[in-house]
Order: sequence, then C-alpha cells, then structure tokens
Amino acid sequence: MGRTIEVVIYQEDDQWVAQALNVDVSSFGATPEEARAAIQEALELYFEDAPDAEIPQVRGGRIEELHV
Repeated sequence: MGRTIEVVIYQEDDQWVAQALNVDVSSFGATPEEARAAIQEALELYFEDAPDAEIPQVRGGRIEELHV
C-alpha cells in the first residue's frame, strides 16, 4: 500500500530537519539527504504501528513567516 506524504526539509542550526506535514512525524540528519532518508524510515515505522491511520491531504500549501 503506497502513501504520499508531504515533507518539508529545512536547516536548523547545524542539522537538517525533515517534518511530515500530513502526520506528526519528524526526523533529522547532517545533510538534506540524510534527513530525507531518516524521515523515510521513521514514516515506514510509523505506518507499521498504525497501518490504517488517516492521512489528511495537504493542498495548496505555502511557507509563511509569522512574527509573534
């Protein structure tokens, strides 16, 4: 069963963070490629534990900055 998960990868200090937008899963690595591989593994493990999890679809997303 294949799933499409939207992921944003960004740099935070000296690490790259990969954050899934559809489910509450994130991971990190020293490079964007390592972060991508880490979140791939984390998502596979997440769906092993929750195979029927609902996945809300993200449509028309954009990145914005908010100052609070």
